[in-house]
Amino acid sequence: MHETGQISQININKNRNRFYPEIDWFKINKKDRDIKDATIEMFLKTLNLIRRFHPGLTPSQLSEVERKMIIVKKQSFEKWVKKSFAREVQFELRQKRIFERKIFLKNLKERVSILATKRAVLPVFVIISISFFLGWSSGVSRNSCNPYFESEISKRS
Repeated sequence: MHETGQISQININKNRNRFYPEIDWFKINKKDRDIKDATIEMFLKTLNLIRRFHPGLTPSQLSEVERKMIIVKKQSFEKWVKKSFAREVQFELRQKRIFERKIFLKNLKERVSILATKRAVLPVFVIISISFFLGWSSGVSRNSCNPYFESEISKRS
C-alpha cells in the first residue's frame, strides 16, 4: 500500500456510504473521520489491485469480492490505519525532538565559544579546584591527626 492521500478526497467522499453505510458522517469527530477515510482509501486501492491482476472477473464477481472484503477486512484495515497514524505521530515527535536537540547544542556551542564565556570559566574552575583541595586536605588532616578519635575507638572495643 502507498501513502494516504493518493486517491482524491472527492472520490473518497463518494465511496463513504459504499463502505460505511451505517455511519452519519456529520456526527463523527475529525480523527475518526480521517481513520475511516484512510480505510476507504485502502479498500479502493485493494479493489483496484484486484481488478488489475484479475481482469477476467465479472462485475458480479467483483461485487461479491467487495462485499466479502467489507465484512472480513474492515476491522483489520482500520486497525492497520490506526497503527500507521500512530507511527506517523511518533516519527514526527521524534523528528521534532532531534531538531530541538540540535538547536540546543548549536546554541550551547555558540555560548561556549564566546570569548567572555571562556574568560569567565577558567577563574571559576580554578576557584572550585582550590576550594575542593583545601576542603579535602583539611578534612583528611583532622581525621588522621586526631588522637581523641583513635582513643575513643580503642575504649569501645
